[in-house]
Amino acid sequence: MRKVLLQFDSDRAPSVFDAITAHDAGAEVLLQYGGVRPEEVRDLVYGAMFTRGVPDLKNSAVFIGGTDVALGEAMLREVQGAFFGPMRVSVMLDANGCNTTATAAVVKMLSVGDLSGKMAVVLAGTGPVGQRAAALLAKAGVEVTLTSRTLDRAKSVCEALGERFGVGVSPAATPDAGATQAVLEGAHAVLCAGAAGVTLVEEEVWRPHPTLRALADVNAVPPLGVGGIEVTWDGKEIEGKTLFGAIGIGEFKMKVHRRCIAQLFEQSDSVLDAEEIFVLAAGLAE
Repeated sequence: MRKVLLQFDSDRAPSVFDAITAHDAGAEVLLQYGGVRPEEVRDLVYGAMFTRGVPDLKNSAVFIGGTDVALGEAMLREVQGAFFGPMRVSVMLDANGCNTTATAAVVKMLSVGDLSGKMAVVLAGTGPVGQRAAALLAKAGVEVTLTSRTLDRAKSVCEALGERFGVGVSPAATPDAGATQAVLEGAHAVLCAGAAGVTLVEEEVWRPHPTLRALADVNAVPPLGVGGIEVTWDGKEIEGKTLFGAIGIGEFKMKVHRRCIAQLFEQSDSVLDAEEIFVLAAGLAE
């Protein structure tokens, strides 16, 4: 029986990136749906659930993508709401690459050493990757500060993370370089999760920093989020710091993404969101 993956995308044109990754990960048939809204999800899922017997449902699965993470989360709830009894298929949420990129970055940062009880800063962390990375670090026992240009925005995101993940993340405003340097005082790790082409930590700041040990950047478009690094760095050590560039993180992200897709077809009841994908990623890194 062929492995069929349903790709639900909130964008009009379903992601080519996600489609190619799905095929590379072992999906034999890919059914792509673009412009999907949450209220349309149930009937699509029913089509996957009612066409195969219970033992064969592991050969059908759902992937939720698109650039709108909030819509993706709503679609995930609708997918799960369509299940009953043994009638269910496995499902993965990775809208805008939020979960696989965040987990890859966090696993890289944690590989440098035990950060439990220490401070990490997620700069420009109000986007999908920054939010999930902050939450996953906090769940690992790290004291996390999440920044935005405005304090109100940072506070709003931190409150939402508390509701969704049950963690405490501290907000901070970093409207300029001076504020950024101040928030890094005492930090052991920093993740730059801002917009492409914006340097958030200059090289002259991180090189002499007395406590920083791990720096990661998910931006591959120059100028990079961490000044003076290369996108391909994957654990480059300089002056007591370990540095990860976007491609160094991205190669592991792709490994995680493909493994997640493969796992969808191993059983019919997997739900892969941030927490589950992080566990899988941590296992791959061992």
